[in-house]
Amino acid sequence: MIKSKKELMLKVSNLRKEFDTVVAVNGVSLEVKRGELFGLLGPNGAGKTTTIRTVLNIIKPDDGEITFDDRPFSQEMWNIIGYLPEERGLYRKSKILNVILYFASLKGMSEAAAKPIAYQWLERFGLKNSGHRKVEELSKGNQQKIQLIAALLHRPQLLILDEPFSGLDPVNQILLKDILMEIRQQNTAIIFSTHQMEQVEKMCDNICLINKGKVVLEGPLTEVKKKYGTNSVHLEFEGDGAFLSTLSFVRRADVYQNYAELELKDITQTRELLNKLDSKLSLRKFEIVEPSLNSIFINVVGVPKESPMNIEPAKAPEETLNVSKDPRVRKALFSLVIGVLVFLGFSAAELMKNEPSFLAPALILAAVGFAFFRYLQTKATVTKALKQGKGGPAG
Repeated sequence: MIKSKKELMLKVSNLRKEFDTVVAVNGVSLEVKRGELFGLLGPNGAGKTTTIRTVLNIIKPDDGEITFDDRPFSQEMWNIIGYLPEERGLYRKSKILNVILYFASLKGMSEAAAKPIAYQWLERFGLKNSGHRKVEELSKGNQQKIQLIAALLHRPQLLILDEPFSGLDPVNQILLKDILMEIRQQNTAIIFSTHQMEQVEKMCDNICLINKGKVVLEGPLTEVKKKYGTNSVHLEFEGDGAFLSTLSFVRRADVYQNYAELELKDITQTRELLNKLDSKLSLRKFEIVEPSLNSIFINVVGVPKESPMNIEPAKAPEETLNVSKDPRVRKALFSLVIGVLVFLGFSAAELMKNEPSFLAPALILAAVGFAFFRYLQTKATVTKALKQGKGGPAG
């Protein structure tokens, strides 16, 4: 049953996660509704990725509560979540279609059901005839498209995207924006974390800005911009605008080659500003506007400082990944154990004979060696996938 657009999908209350002496997330709370596009923002190391991985149950929180439709996380919820991690999580030596179908199988989709949808998405992303190619043959932008397809294929009810526009050129950024708008209309809850403030400004209903593990700004985007007033002036000009930052009535100035965004101490000083500009710059545009989200971001967060407390751990501790519980690892281990037992049985039987022959045990030993290699390979693959978010809610 399709639920109301305003119905709450995800609720995070007082989330806390600490790594050794670093508090990566400290008391973060947020709510995401169905049919909403939610922006999770913050500077590097702010705690965004740790928040996402904790929400997805990839790592366990030290404190706080996370609910989906008023229920705590359960294994069944893997199949209603789509996750695009910031890091590449694809099998580079595998064929594109096989990779997509593999991630679809992790979400409970059969190959027969997933394959036609995979081809539809490949065509949508301009990769219609590329399914037979290996992942490593693609550009970074096209690899990003494959990760997006893996996240979208099973039609998730909650879609979490960490830097989804990374590697995409302007044309494909517009394509992704259109796709996200379509998915939103299907009552899907969408969270995306990005440094591209212009994308957030165009797309998001609500935002949450995290800095040093804490929420410093949140709410509907329109209210956030209204809170910061209308003391901003945008200029387009010809000439040298470096002097703009030195004017006494300018609180803050972002000056570029032929463009500037100024925040005045008092908006009534626009006449004084115009007088200063008249003799120094050739104006093409003078506009009083709401402050951009980028300027609000800089105003709230400030200039980043290098500090050990501002470093977000890039990877979850391995003990939280539960690699040994993965069914693929268990299956490989079971095959190895059975092989060892069969080898021991055949060897013992031959030793009891007057003229023992070790041909069969030798062949079985070779099979055991191969099973051991497969076990190590499977364990390494699953460990990597879980660390990148692909072993659980990925795809």
